Formats: sequence, C-alpha cells, structure tokens
Amino acid sequence: MKPLAWLASFRLRILFRSAFLLLALAVVAMAVAVLQEEKQRSYDNYQASFAKTKEQIVARLRHPAGQLALLNPPRDDGPVTPLRPVMLPFSAIDFDDQGKVRHAVEMAGCLVQYKNYGSLCVAIANNAWAGGFIYAAGTFVSSTLVPHRIGNEFLDGAHRLRVVVSLRGETYRWLAPFEVPGRNERRRASGTRGRFTGYVELDDRDYTGEMPVKEFRGWVWQSGRCLDAASESDEACEKKSFFSLRLPIDVLRDALFQPEKPQWPPPDLDQFQVRVEVLPPGDGPAIFDSNADGAVAPFSLNDLTDLLLPGETLTIRKAGRVEEADQVQLRGKHEVIEESSLLLTRLIRKLPVERFDAPVELADEVATPMGNHQIVLHGDARSVNQILSAVATRVSWFVGAMLLAIALAWLVIEIGIIRRISHLTRCSSALSRRVKTTDGLDRFDLADLRGGDELGILANCLNDLLRRVKEDAERERIRAEQERDLWHAVGHEIMSPLQSLLALHRHAGDPSHRYISRMQQAVRVLYGGASPSETFQSSTLQVQAVDIAEFLRNVADNAGFADVRCAPAQGPVPVRADEYPLEDVFSHILKNADRYRQPGTPITLTLETTETTATVTVHNVGQRVAEDFMDKIFEYGVSELAEAGANGNRGQGLFVGKTYMAKMGGTIAVRNVDDGVSFVLTLQRMRVVGAQ
Repeated sequence: MKPLAWLASFRLRILFRSAFLLLALAVVAMAVAVLQEEKQRSYDNYQASFAKTKEQIVARLRHPAGQLALLNPPRDDGPVTPLRPVMLPFSAIDFDDQGKVRHAVEMAGCLVQYKNYGSLCVAIANNAWAGGFIYAAGTFVSSTLVPHRIGNEFLDGAHRLRVVVSLRGETYRWLAPFEVPGRNERRRASGTRGRFTGYVELDDRDYTGEMPVKEFRGWVWQSGRCLDAASESDEACEKKSFFSLRLPIDVLRDALFQPEKPQWPPPDLDQFQVRVEVLPPGDGPAIFDSNADGAVAPFSLNDLTDLLLPGETLTIRKAGRVEEADQVQLRGKHEVIEESSLLLTRLIRKLPVERFDAPVELADEVATPMGNHQIVLHGDARSVNQILSAVATRVSWFVGAMLLAIALAWLVIEIGIIRRISHLTRCSSALSRRVKTTDGLDRFDLADLRGGDELGILANCLNDLLRRVKEDAERERIRAEQERDLWHAVGHEIMSPLQSLLALHRHAGDPSHRYISRMQQAVRVLYGGASPSETFQSSTLQVQAVDIAEFLRNVADNAGFADVRCAPAQGPVPVRADEYPLEDVFSHILKNADRYRQPGTPITLTLETTETTATVTVHNVGQRVAEDFMDKIFEYGVSELAEAGANGNRGQGLFVGKTYMAKMGGTIAVRNVDDGVSFVLTLQRMRVVGAQ
C-alpha cells in the first residue's frame, strides 16, 4: 500500500503531464495520418490524371492538326516568321475550289494567325510526285479589291501579291496582281471572285512584254459583307478575303527527275522560307505581311509539353524504328516548387501507399499517311512527394503552432498550478505530521504562494489557518500548563484533609470509609496528570467480578437524588467491572438525568441480561437530545448548556463514563424515547467458578 500511497500524491501531476503528452502525440499522429491519406489520394489522382493525359495526347495526335504535327519536326522556340512550309497529310490541294482549300487548311491546323483577321498556311503535299509545288492559303482584310486592267503594263494600280521563296541558295520572287475574269463575276452581291496572275518581280514598274508564270496559280474570294455593319460606303468598308496559291519551285521539280529517288519530305524543309505580302494600289504599306510581328504558330508537338507534369516524358517515334534520330522526346516543364523541409520530405517518402513503387508507363499507337507512330508516356510519381512536401511544409507551421500552444499551456499550468500545488502538498503533508506539537509550525511559510487567483486565495487561507493554528496551539499549551498546575494544587490541598478523614473512619464497615476512599482514588487519578482527558484515557482499572444487581440497589439507595427507582433482579448478576470507576460512571449519568428530568418524575434503573451481557437502562422523562448533538455528547468538554461552564460543569462527566466503560469492556449509548432520554450501559457477564 505504501507505494500506491506515494503514487497517489503525484496523481494530479501525472494526470496533467500525461494529458498534455497524449494531446501532443495525438496532434503529431493526426498530422502523419493526414499526410499518409493525402499521399494515397494524391497518388490515386495522379494515376487517373496520368491516364487522362495520355488519352488527351493521343486524341490530339489523331486529329488532323496532330497528324500535321507528327509529319513535321517540332519547331524550336524561336520566332514564327519567316514562315517555313509544313507537309500536309494530303497528297494534293484543289486550290481552285474555295471550300476544299478552306476545309483542308483549317482541318490540318496549319494556319498561322495574325492580327486583323489575317492568317496564312504555307505547305507542301505528302506526295513527292504532286509536282514540286508549295501551296499557300490564307485570309486578309482590305477594302474592295481593285483589279488590274488587262493590257496595262503597270501592275501597281491594283491590289497585288508579292511572294518571296528562299531555299537551297535560290530565291524566287513573284508579283501577282488581282484580276477579274469577267464583269459579271465582280457584280455578284455575295462577293467577288478573282485570280492572282503571277509575274516574275522586276525592279522596274514597267512590265511591258512580260509573260505571266505559267505554273503560278492564285485565286481570291472577297466577301460581299462589310466587317463593320455600320459602314456607309460599300466600296470603302473593309471586307474579308480568302486566297489560295500554288507556287512552282523549280528546285523541287528538278529533284523529281534525278536518278536517285527523292527523299520526301525534303530533309531541309525547315530551312525553306516563304513571305507573302498583300499590297494596296499605289505605293502604300502592305495590307498583310506574313513576316509581321505577333504571329501565332499552329499546333506543334512541342505544345504537348503543356500537358506533361514535371518528371513526365513523352516519346514519339515511328513504329519499327529505334534510332534516336527518328524519335521525339518531350519532357514536362520543371515548375519552381516551394522550398520544403528535408525532414518532412523523408517522412513523406517513408509513408506507405498502395502500388506507389510500381512503374508508371502507358503506350499507344497513332496512324498517319506516312506510317504509324508509337506514343510512349512515362510518368514520375515522385512529383507527388515533392508537391505534397511543399504543401506539408506550409501546413507544418500550423501543426507547430498547435504543439507550441500545448507546450505553453503545459508550462503555464506546470509553473502556475502544479508547482504551487506541489509546494502546498509538501507543506500540508509535513504539517499533518507536526500538527500535534508546536515545535515545527514556525518553519512553514506560504507567504510566497499568495496571490489573486484560486491557488493564491487557497494559499492565503492556508497561511491564515496555519497562523491561527499556531496561535491556538500556543494558547492550548498555556491553558494545559495552567490546568496541570491547578490540578497539582487542588490535589495537594485535598489529599491532606482526606487523609485525616480516613483516619477517623478507618473501619471498612463504616459507610463514610467507602466514599472517602473513592475521593482519594479520584484525586490520585487527577493529581499529577497532564490534563483531565489524557489522565482518564491513560488510567488503569482493576477489573473484577461485581454483582451488578446488588450494585444497582446500592446506587439507587445512595444516589443523593430523590425518586431514583431500581427494578429488582432475581439473584446475583456478576459482571466484569471495577467497582469504584463503575460507581463514578453511574454517578455522572444520574447527575445528568437529574439535571434534565421534569420535576416530580422518577429516574428508573432497569437491568436486562443475556447469557453474555448485562444491560442497564437509565431513563428520565424530560427534554430529548438534539439529533445533531447525539454524536458529540460523549466528547470531552462538550456540554449542551451554554452556561455549563459558569455553573461548574466542564463537560467531562459523560466523557469519563464512556472512557471507563470502554476500559471495562463495556459500551454506553444514548437514545431518545417517546417521553425522554435513555442511557444504555452494557457490560460483559462473568461466569463464576462452580456455578451451575
């Protein structure tokens, strides 16, 4: 039990510290559990997003714009202009039909976009035997096109095209004025249809005698609607025009007739340069220039990098070829990730998730007119750790703040409550061991714990209580010394006359001899004792056989009070008792009963016996004992009368009775009855040797 008792004194401290420790561990465990759950969710989302990315890439590549990108090497990050031809996924373009040409270039996605509704596609067919032409198609915005009058030697009086093509050290220049085949074509309300007739560009304005280039073909269709619906003049408003060109390239055509089979597309296709300008009548600036700034390039394989996450790799190669030159490899852009904690990064790597270490790779195949292309997408799940680590680093400040708040709360409670409680506990424990004496009370000082909070108020109260205890203990010590001196003096003064009276009544049969002996015994008990209560408790009795029936008759006859009645008993009833102390017990009880009985009513003594006990009931008719006072009536110094001390009653009669009864192995109790109060005394019967 001692170890448990020692542990109980630390129970409150253990409870507080354990609670805060468990709270801190719960916060850390919650953070780790959330990280693991987020890692699993992020990995699952990455797997789904990875598969979705592959489907998006394949869908783009199967679209005609994707087909165009597969057939052409990815462009670098340089300027879009000057334009370079791309190979279309078509064997040829019907450049004379506006609908077919428009559908072909729009579906192929080869148009380079410019400001003010401008666009241009420069391309070659995917068949080398299409004639070695470069096709150009696009749109521009201008006022109503002014045609060139047939027969006029000067071309600058009409809208016209200037086309410049540079490749393999050769430069081709054409100037193509707008011409209308017939008058009816120009008068159509739906728009104007005409052609561009190509001439080799000259430095001089005079084209007298010059013949148009036979293989140069160009058509233009101008809409009949003004772009600005509020425009008042139909001739001056701007309208959208769509044109298509077929440019004959002698270098390409000559390569078709070489002994060796021409390589198609040309390996130097990305070095071809094409410029198309739309010039107004006169010497004004170009309406449209393909080399103008702000051009937006069409879709290219490099644009697929926007779909890739950091660490992902897209490999595109022709099916059946493994040479590095025949493949395109794109990598996801490395984003600038926030700095993360190394400790959190290692922790996140250690957190287990399902199938995290499995390789992430998806493959598919896309068919093109020039053959099939294999698409392989490699993933990198480590990016999940990096992103999660960056997020966890930001969230860790909140977790750290929670742990800091817990630590501060524990520190405040530890210093402000636990330490003070520990000090109060030590002082209270030591005080409880020393409270019986006043020697060690001065060493307890709680003044440093006093304050305005609850523990400070408690320390104030304990400090005041301790001060009062020391004062009361000092007063009690002085009173005890005075009382002991008083009893010494009283005993000394009484013993001398009692000794003289005993000499006068020395015969044992003399009734006075009995009472004088009782008085001497009482004086001897009190004389020299520390205090009456301590003296009575430390006294030793001579227990022997006493006939309680005869004893009660003698008590009733010599009680000194009127009308004390004793019920007669049949024969002797020996009990274990000391005659003189027992007589003192009945004397105090009868005196108490006489004090509280109603005038004219008797005090009755009733004896009841069993095989082992003899019970005496002392009853008086009168005032009943208060219920809250019945447990205190036998305590030393307790009296129900407020004026008891003034009348000489010290509140020790019933205390003496209970003490003597206990030493004789008996008991004494009080109970309220209907008409008064009864004291019940129980003694053990003594079997007389030889009795039947």
